[in-house]
Formats: sequence, structure tokens, C-alpha cells
Amino acid sequence: MNFWEQQRVVVTGGKGFLGTHVVAALQARGAAALHIANLPDCNLCEVADVRRMLAAARPTLVIHLAARVGGIGANRANPAVFFYENLMMGVPLVHECWRAGVQKMVLLGTICAYPKFTPVPFQEEHLWDGYPEETNAPYGLAKKMLLVQSQAYRQQYGFNSIFLLPVNLYGPGDNFNPEHSHVIPALIKKCVEAREAGADSITVWGDGSATREFLFVRDAAEGILLAAEKYNDSAPVNLGSHFEISIKDLVTLIARLTGFHGRLIWDTTQPNGQPRRKLDVSRAEKLFGFHARTDFEAGLRETIAWYESARKKEEGRRF
Repeated sequence: MNFWEQQRVVVTGGKGFLGTHVVAALQARGAAALHIANLPDCNLCEVADVRRMLAAARPTLVIHLAARVGGIGANRANPAVFFYENLMMGVPLVHECWRAGVQKMVLLGTICAYPKFTPVPFQEEHLWDGYPEETNAPYGLAKKMLLVQSQAYRQQYGFNSIFLLPVNLYGPGDNFNPEHSHVIPALIKKCVEAREAGADSITVWGDGSATREFLFVRDAAEGILLAAEKYNDSAPVNLGSHFEISIKDLVTLIARLTGFHGRLIWDTTQPNGQPRRKLDVSRAEKLFGFHARTDFEAGLRETIAWYESARKKEEGRRF
């Protein structure tokens, strides 16, 4: 508690999916001086906005969560936007934080930064062993540059920043917009709507063979804060659940939990994405004592319940 009571904290993207959970966890830890940097008040792609925000908040610690994110479809449709905005939200921010005398930064990368055919489970040592999976490489590489910058600024300036690599997140408050959502919210939305419409089938991208690892959002928030408290090096650190599931099994599970009993149609003209994703999470446990606590099915149940409740509220506002 004393650690956070002594900090003036800025959270970029603090009103987003992960950001709201990180802010709640910070408040629970007693962080009194807390500033959220979000659009439209602060556009991180504009250096003038970054400088104005830092001058006003005078942070000792910055947690950089802001990002332009989306699923395979959004990444394929907007590779230039995903590259430019994620690079420009991060690289100038780190530079200006160093110039402003910020004592520490927590930088979030992405599992998409790993090479397409990384040996499973992904170890941090293999991060530079090849090119990322093509559909999200621009996003993954833009975020990966923060690791390069973190290490360079530590080497030359002694600037204390850390770089975390979370797997795909899920949980209450996720983005369910079909144009931008990731796989779990997209599947929940599809199954719930099909159930309510009485549809006899849903269509899913790929062939179901790809695997993914998912981390419940509150577990991710806990890992980020533990790293902020206890870790002070620029070697990258994975944040994951150490649980791998195929997309086929994931769809089957979500269909069961949402009460959809129709057929699953696999559209094999659409990409699978990276063949497998599962992290080695031993470094996070060793360096700052993090391990995920949320059972996957329990986390899915909570996410589905949140979505159905939010959907009913939205329908109520329309009438």
C-alpha cells in the first residue's frame, strides 16, 4: 500500500477495457493521485497533448495501456492505422516521460509480437526469432518497438521502464463491437444473438484447429500492478494463464454456456491466424510473484452474464 500512496500515477487508456480494471485495482491499493489520459482530452499521437498532460499530472509512474486494437478482420482492414497509431501513441510518450523525469513506466506489448512459428510455450528469449503472423504483424511490431525503446533508454539514460507481454484478454467490459472485437466477445455476441433469433447455425472463421491462451482481465490488472511494484528491468515478461484451448473447443464451450444449441459452420476461406498461442509464464512468477487465479469457465460465465446484462440495459434505453 505504501508504494501506491507515494506515487502520482497516469494510466493511458484508463477508460478502456483493461484500463478500467487497472484503475479499479489502483484505487483498491490506495493510489490517491491518479490521472487518466484518454481521448478526447489527450491524444497520445500528438506530442503537444502528451507534454500538456505530463505537465498537469506530474506523474512519478506511467502505465501505458492505450492502444488501437481489434481482431483479425480489423487488423487486415487497417494495417497502416494499427501500425502508425500504436507506434505514435508509444514512442513519443516514452521519450517525453523520460524528459519530464518520470521515475518509472509500465509498457504493455502484445502476444502478437511473437514470431508466427514460435515454439510452444512461448518463451521471452524467442521474441526475435522470426516475423509475426501476417494478419497482425503491423500491430505486433509497432508495440514491439516499445521494448527496443525501453532497453535503449535504460542503457543510455538509466530510465526505468518495464515491458509486459499479455495474452488475449477477456472479461466484463470487453469490446463486443463486431468490427473491432476479439474472438471471445465476438463468439459470445454471435451465440447469444443466434439463440435469441432461434437460428439453427452460426458461422465461425477458420477450421477451429488454431489454439489460444486467454487471461481474465482482473488477473491481467493484478499482474500489471505487481510488476509495477516489484520489477525494475527491461527484459520482457509474459503475462498469461498457462491454459491453452483450441478455437473449436472454445466455440463449443461458449455455445454451451450461452445456451445456443445449433450447428457450427466453419468458414475455411477465412484465416486461422497464428497456429498456436501459449506462453511460458515462469518469469512473471519468479520476478514478481504473478500467476493467474481465475478458472477459465468461471471467467467466461461472468463475461457472458455481464454482456447479457449490458445488452438488456441498452435495449431498455432504446424504448
